[in-house]
Amino acid sequence: MATSVPAVNEAAIKDTETGKVVEGEGWFILNLAEASWERDPDLGIWLDLGAANARFSQFGIGPHRLMPGQPNGRYHAESAQEGFLVLAGECLAIVEGEERHMRQWDYLHCPPGTHHITVGAGDGPCVILMVGNRAPDVTTQYTVNELAARYGASAPHDTDSSKEAYADLARTATPERAPWPPRE
Repeated sequence: MATSVPAVNEAAIKDTETGKVVEGEGWFILNLAEASWERDPDLGIWLDLGAANARFSQFGIGPHRLMPGQPNGRYHAESAQEGFLVLAGECLAIVEGEERHMRQWDYLHCPPGTHHITVGAGDGPCVILMVGNRAPDVTTQYTVNELAARYGASAPHDTDSSKEAYADLARTATPERAPWPPRE
């Protein structure tokens, strides 16, 4: 006998000055060009597809736009796997202390414990779809790396504290209208 699965409600989507925002839990459909993205002057522009007050409990996913020379964060390794798919443009992946060039449709898979960071490259913006685990028991280790430091992407010292790893950055994320995908 089959067991009954309870119905899942649709999440509310709210219109804001900077675009649509998902509120609450549940399923939803959201056009990325209509969504409210976040900008950090040091770390690019991104869209977290989990709602601000009801983040996806099992994984995170979202596009991140970087300009040439701009890192998306600090060189680190997580206790869960992550994946990075270049949707447009070019970037550098610094993985286990090595620099690798990535272009549109290249995919980087990072098993748990892989030290990595991405940095925008080429002549224009790079957009990367980032996917990773967001369970509460996932840990992150920020490691000093000379190559990452050339791009402003290394923590000042080894730490497992994001507050310490980003202490020298303002970390001022502000909402804004979608910079990508290009509107027709």
